Amino acid sequence: MSAPHDPVRFGKLTGHYGVKGWFKVYAYTRPLEAVLDYRQWWIENATGWRVLEVEAARVHGKGVIARIAGINDRETAEPLLGSAFFVQRGDMPAAEKGSYYWADLIGLTVVNLEGESLGQIDHLFETGANDVIVVREGSKERLIPWLRPDVVKDIDLVGSRMTVDWDSDF
Repeated sequence: MSAPHDPVRFGKLTGHYGVKGWFKVYAYTRPLEAVLDYRQWWIENATGWRVLEVEAARVHGKGVIARIAGINDRETAEPLLGSAFFVQRGDMPAAEKGSYYWADLIGLTVVNLEGESLGQIDHLFETGANDVIVVREGSKERLIPWLRPDVVKDIDLVGSRMTVDWDSDF
């Protein structure tokens, strides 16, 4: 099967839930239940891309569980465990003005107010207080808080650039 158009990583199938082929799902979406809006998840394995049809899914405790069409027991589910799943960007709603999908920020060049390059965004993660941008430049890693407008001053997706109020020595 051909690859999805502009895939965006949405989560991972992390474990079994029960004996009837249900999966525990780690969703990268916020809010968590946003992953439930998509009934086609794409995975890539050694044989190429495959579409998974989500028959049922729901929030369960602090996570999500899902049942995939054609997966009715633990043995059939086993080969899919650990697989990251994707959705097509075209299936996602446009981000609201002033909001960004994390997937769109990864790879942006980060510069400070003095115009010094600090590296590129490798990934982001949540903390209790605020989200954190992980910027890599060679072997150097910087952790920059996602605080708008105090630290994150400007985001230019077209120019692949983020401007921050951050000292290059940090």
